[in-house]
Amino acid sequence: GAIPIFADVLPETGCLDPASIRDKITSRTKAIMVVHQFGMPAIMDEIMAIAREHGLKVIEDCAQAHGATYRDRYVGTFGDIGVFSLNVNKSIQTGEGAVVVTDSTDLKYRLELIRNHAESVVGPAGYEQLTNMIGFNYRLTELQAAIGIVQLKKLDELNRIRLELVDFLKQELGSYDFIALMDQPDSHATYYQLPFRFLPSKAGISRKAFIDAVNAEGILFFQGYVKPLYLLPVFRQKLAFKHGYPFNAPENQSIQTNYEPGACPNVEQLHFEELVSNEHIRYPHTLADMEDIVKAIRKVAGD
Repeated sequence: GAIPIFADVLPETGCLDPASIRDKITSRTKAIMVVHQFGMPAIMDEIMAIAREHGLKVIEDCAQAHGATYRDRYVGTFGDIGVFSLNVNKSIQTGEGAVVVTDSTDLKYRLELIRNHAESVVGPAGYEQLTNMIGFNYRLTELQAAIGIVQLKKLDELNRIRLELVDFLKQELGSYDFIALMDQPDSHATYYQLPFRFLPSKAGISRKAFIDAVNAEGILFFQGYVKPLYLLPVFRQKLAFKHGYPFNAPENQSIQTNYEPGACPNVEQLHFEELVSNEHIRYPHTLADMEDIVKAIRKVAGD
């Protein structure tokens, strides 16, 4: 029956802004969900300090950040639970599925139950914490698990290749004043995508014009990312389940939701105005391919 309240991000990374998190916390807040966006770690020391201050759980979405570290510590190990996606688009993949990590014995057991028809086994197991123990089936198949084990052994090398390509592009593109590279200090990012902020005021053309011109050179760039989640119909209309539950549940009536345009200004500026990204930084692309990207941008820039 919980409902989300959205915090804003830092424009430098696209990750949650600790100050915005703090501003959104109320007596009803139970947890902080952190996304390590584009493989760039969020500022986890500040976020964990806020969580400890208010007695909150922390869930890390590491779907794009396999192997990333913040201050020499792996993402996914700061919070109570870390989740790593293994779908076909991720750094390592099994086709579909995920890995969940935790250092809590009880959470580990609950996760094992939830993934495998929990309701049918809690009785014989003598487990009394029945909340959320509905009979779901989230099992990863044995075949996917076997593929995942082999993929995990390749992660360091795949990240090495990815970061070599990223470093080349950052070095070549960093001199353009209309490109603001995105990065998180004190971290080792693994770059699911290479994002940057396109600054129209310095470029003299719109972001769309830039994207169209670069794509016409055969280089696939994207503008924006995912539409701000609070603008999706489920939040704007507050209709998740029958009769508008959980938004209209009695215990949620006192909560001031923020599902309107303008709720998170940095998110909207990135998505609608500045953010540009590409996925060419993954194997089997090479440095020669990165040179083609740089040539295309130089041509569009008039160099």
